Amino acid sequence: MNLSLSPRRLALALLLPLAATALLAAPAKRKIIIDQDAYGPGGSNMQAILMAVQAPDVEVLGITIISGDGWEKENVAHTLRMLELIGRTDIPVVPGATVPLVNTQAATKRWETIYGKIPYKGCWMEEWPSYDNAPGRIAYHGPDVVPPLPEGDPTTQPLGENAAAFMVRKVREFPGQVTILAMGPFTNVAIACALDPQFASNAKELVAMAGSFSPQYPKKNMFALEYIYNPREEFNIRFDPEAAVMALHAPWPKITVIPLDATTQTEMTQELVDAAKALKTPAAAYVAKYPMLSYPLWDEVATGIWLDPTLVTRSEELSMDFDLDKGANYGATLSWMKGNGPGLGEPLVTVVWDIDVKRLDALFVDLIARPPAPAK
Repeated sequence: MNLSLSPRRLALALLLPLAATALLAAPAKRKIIIDQDAYGPGGSNMQAILMAVQAPDVEVLGITIISGDGWEKENVAHTLRMLELIGRTDIPVVPGATVPLVNTQAATKRWETIYGKIPYKGCWMEEWPSYDNAPGRIAYHGPDVVPPLPEGDPTTQPLGENAAAFMVRKVREFPGQVTILAMGPFTNVAIACALDPQFASNAKELVAMAGSFSPQYPKKNMFALEYIYNPREEFNIRFDPEAAVMALHAPWPKITVIPLDATTQTEMTQELVDAAKALKTPAAAYVAKYPMLSYPLWDEVATGIWLDPTLVTRSEELSMDFDLDKGANYGATLSWMKGNGPGLGEPLVTVVWDIDVKRLDALFVDLIARPPAPAK
């Protein structure tokens, strides 16, 4: 019997074990749940989701939706439609809370009669300032109204599960592996923490676009005027301060906070829009069709930092909390030097101050240039 191998068979015999080893050694995709007040079409909310969905090494377990920039039902519809347009209807969209835990639109109106107008109130805005000319912005409506969408109405359906329950279930399924990327008000996250006391500790980390310290806007655009005289107020927190405190006080292994301060150098420029127009992918076509020129890349910064932490050029560990007193500073960001807090459960968090804006822009273009990933 001839036991010798031909050169071709010998090569295969040597390479197959190496190929199997390489396959086994391939890193698992990073798991994430995106919690977002996904008003659209286009703009920071949707573009931040797009970045994570387009990343080849990321598994988006689901997109949980919250009221904030828009009402929850409308935000669900925008998210479903965006996923249809980019060919990723395999990703679950999960409806969440419609209203905050404690705060209300009526209470906010009463607060304004004492302490003055809040420039931006998201879905509670009954009149829009002239500078906030987002595409698709329509007249005020209630939480159960979903107007016809500029990008077309979705034909797919959201998951038949509540967002908080979905979060708890997925974190239990993949303990220690799931990042919660929170880029809207914290109501869904707070409810998940209440449903399961181990929810936060079983997650990998919390990354949040939240809070404001002393943002400096180099161009002094109209958005800067919202913070010049009240620098510690930020919409995601002011909409539901109680949920923000509940979420922040939960026992996360790690918390990274991206405040407004880290976003003020960024901008959706014509150059970024032109780059999107030159690309021939569904994600780029979506960005090019629904640009929000001159708006800061608020949520894109949060996604970008999670995707590539080396984008951060300056950060600091601080003790952080939010003011729940119903007075003038309701919802304001509180902070102390490490170890100097009052000891009332305020966590130690990593606060991002500055990023490499050019590299963020390059990362954004690289991600939208990618073809749709195959459905799971």
